[in-house]
Amino acid sequence: MTVRSFISKDSIPAIPPFLQSFIDADRDAVIIVDPTMRIVAANRSAASSFTRDGSSLANRRLTEVFREPALHKAFLGAIKENAPSDLRVEFGFLTKSKYDVHVAAISLDGATFAVGSFQDITEIERLERARQEFLSNISHELRTPLTSILAFVETLEDGAIDDRENNRRFLNTIRRNSERMHALIADILELSSIETGDISLDIKQVRIFNVVEEIFASLSSKADGRGIALINEIAPEGRVTADLMRLEQMLTNLIDNAIKFNREGGTVTVSLESRGDKDLVFVKDTGEGLPSSHLSRIFERFYRVDRGRTREVGGTGLGLAIVKHLAKLHGGEVSVRSTLGQGTEFVIELPVNANVQPI
Repeated sequence: MTVRSFISKDSIPAIPPFLQSFIDADRDAVIIVDPTMRIVAANRSAASSFTRDGSSLANRRLTEVFREPALHKAFLGAIKENAPSDLRVEFGFLTKSKYDVHVAAISLDGATFAVGSFQDITEIERLERARQEFLSNISHELRTPLTSILAFVETLEDGAIDDRENNRRFLNTIRRNSERMHALIADILELSSIETGDISLDIKQVRIFNVVEEIFASLSSKADGRGIALINEIAPEGRVTADLMRLEQMLTNLIDNAIKFNREGGTVTVSLESRGDKDLVFVKDTGEGLPSSHLSRIFERFYRVDRGRTREVGGTGLGLAIVKHLAKLHGGEVSVRSTLGQGTEFVIELPVNANVQPI
């Protein structure tokens, strides 16, 4: 459909200044199209969303800006038939964005214009996908140990409880899977508290050498069982600005992972380096390393490079996500670098003398 060419631009009234001020106050992108299908007004959000350089959209034809036939039809329907419409479109330059669009007619001095409001739902949809994936992962992670528990309980009920050779083994399996479920639920609650800001930080100067030594002591039996040497390269006087309990939580997660996914007879090394306004804490192992394709997703909830190996060595799949969020709460961040066949190194960056208030 096209607008007939006999419509004279001179016969179309101008958009009153107050209307421009009104749409500029809207955080959604808004454009107004005249009967000739030219854009006569657009707010700043529309200019930044629909042009490469944030330039003005005024006096441009709708077809110059959008190549969406459904969108053209919606604006034309509003102008010619006074018919409002709702639709969903996707467009963008470097990255695609999704919009819920509402188009309706307005009358100005006897002429009919169409107003389109574009609500960017890209982030909303991403969060919804993340929520669905999270629920799916929780269901899967809980189903596996629960299925095992129920199977062994039924076996015991069917008479295996009197089998002296196997009943203890069955009970140990039930206990191990129960502990796995308990750990998973605890990590889910912990991550939820961190993400919602329902925790406070007690920021102090922490003697990190002592923290690492205590973690090594608690994990020494696990390391000794695989012949892994734990090396603390931090000077005894080394300090960082952090919440003691949360720092210990971050390092315990990283060191425990470094032991689990290391080679037999390997090493786990923790070191500290100061660079200007931040302290860097390194946790390095001599394991098999991670493929580069996984590094960008390693801190996602439930993301696993090798699901079978992770379940074999234990873990909930939430430890690195917890580390990431705790580092951000400190005003810092965590990163990873890895080389296949040589090992993996995690780095926690903490601001020096950070003025982080309790949440």
